[in-house]
Amino acid sequence: MLASLAWALPFAGMLLSIALMPLLAAPLWHHHYGKIAAGWAALFLLPFAAFFGAGAAWHEFTHVLLGEYLPFITLLLALYTTGGGVLLKGRLVGTPATNTALLAAGTLIASLMGTTGASMVLIRPLLRANAGRRRKMHSFVFFIFLVSNIGGSLTPLGDPPLYLGFLQGVAFFWPTTHLMGEFLFCATLLLALYWLIDSWAYAREKREGKPSPAAGPSIGPATGPSTGQAESGEAGPLRIAGWGNIGLLGLVVAGVLMQGLWQPGSIPLLGQAVGIERLAAMALFLLITLASVKLTPAALREANGFTWGAIIEVAKLFAAIFLTMAPVLAMLKAGAEGPMAGLVALTSDAAGQPIPWVYFWMSGALSSFLDNAPTYLVFFNLAGGDATALMGPGAQILAAISCGAVFMGANSYIGNAPNFMVKAIVEEQGVRMPGFFGYCGWALVFLVPVFVLATLVFF
Repeated sequence: MLASLAWALPFAGMLLSIALMPLLAAPLWHHHYGKIAAGWAALFLLPFAAFFGAGAAWHEFTHVLLGEYLPFITLLLALYTTGGGVLLKGRLVGTPATNTALLAAGTLIASLMGTTGASMVLIRPLLRANAGRRRKMHSFVFFIFLVSNIGGSLTPLGDPPLYLGFLQGVAFFWPTTHLMGEFLFCATLLLALYWLIDSWAYAREKREGKPSPAAGPSIGPATGPSTGQAESGEAGPLRIAGWGNIGLLGLVVAGVLMQGLWQPGSIPLLGQAVGIERLAAMALFLLITLASVKLTPAALREANGFTWGAIIEVAKLFAAIFLTMAPVLAMLKAGAEGPMAGLVALTSDAAGQPIPWVYFWMSGALSSFLDNAPTYLVFFNLAGGDATALMGPGAQILAAISCGAVFMGANSYIGNAPNFMVKAIVEEQGVRMPGFFGYCGWALVFLVPVFVLATLVFF
């Protein structure tokens, strides 16, 4: 139906707005980003309605709303709210060893509670631990690399692409057994790189007479975002407050898993056939959000530096991203018959055999800027779409698709939802983060060489 690449222009405009407007027109963007995002969405929907009819446009809108956006944002809302109700208390000082340990712990638990859940639980402790540090931007960039992306590669609970694979018939523990090598390789290299960078920055701060480790903050009360100095806090051993939210996080994970194990059928809603299990999961996520708000003391959230700003920003921007991204994904799904046939042809050699490294880089490159979950599904189907065959003779292709979609979601702020959420939370606390292109530059310098080495070793 969509035979021209011109349908991708609203999505390109949305990306350029996110990338350039905070730099070129910051006051306009910060006050009106929701209206700007809605404008790009309208620039797709209105011409679509003119060409294909209002009914087709409504169908596309409700498909994105019910099939993609609402399941996505209700899950994020539950994870954001419950994660913001977990507080790590006690003294935690942002030394290179401590920071590296926090990143390693987050990378390990991301496959159990999801990259979003792990990010929401650990980003605030990392912020408070480094409140007395002057050079700390790199810590949050590597946090996105590791905790918000690569850490989610070992189970379907870790990252949405693998969850879609699970729904397509990929065994639950297949990623654990087949992606462990790639996970350890990339995570170990990046943690080592991070430790070297943070050690250099920490040593330079000590030479310049900046705050010593003893001046680091206690994990408890909020940290003043503009002073760079920690406020007085609670000393003592590390411990967790907000255990009720840990239980609620477990319920969120159970809700995700339920959708793969319980599929009782679908019901019509706004012209779409919506799975009952999906509606039940969305309702569960909203109830979990309300329970977290009711059960968590306001003082705990205040001590955690919790605000609603980050999730509101993500909700507005990703509504437009999902909608304007729809024609791009449709053109990809058209395969050899669509306007992106040239890209599709690159995935096979002259004999028609799939090329693992091409699948890794193509699924990864597109996952860097498109939602990595549907991108995974596109390449899963291009590779045959048969989970049994892909887990057997096609295991290397499935591993390439899985690693590309999960790992390279870290290449930009919009490659994976927690990336943007982490950026928003960090900036709310007064810490400067790279702009869109600046962050991509970090990825180009540190992530891409690691992925090149992974290609040589595994694909």
